[in-house]
Amino acid sequence: QVQLVESGGGLVQPGGSLRLSCVASGSIFSINDMGWYRQAPGKQRELVAVMTSGGSTRNVDSVKGRFMISRDNAKNTVYLQMNSLKPEDTAVYYCKADIRVPGRDYAMGYWGKGTLVTVSS
Repeated sequence: QVQLVESGGGLVQPGGSLRLSCVASGSIFSINDMGWYRQAPGKQRELVAVMTSGGSTRNVDSVKGRFMISRDNAKNTVYLQMNSLKPEDTAVYYCKADIRVPGRDYAMGYWGKGTLVTVSS
């Protein structure tokens, strides 16, 4: 069984910073893409940033220059450094990873339960 657990969310003032972490654990053969999504109240879930196992990244335009994704493949962990936070960044942030488990010859997407980020003065 595979689990993804996020941490690092909380309340921060506009202009502040937070660092989110997500650890994948369980029976894992390999991990392809790892990334972060967010869902604000009343809105659809959207991609924030994703990183391939080779280190290529893709960010949504609204966070470019402010958020940076990174990962530690040895620890099955992905991070999201969020700087210059704005009230519109308020959302539940979800981690997603495309994971191949032993005995399966393809990867499947797994989600964490999310961590709330609130940007408010």
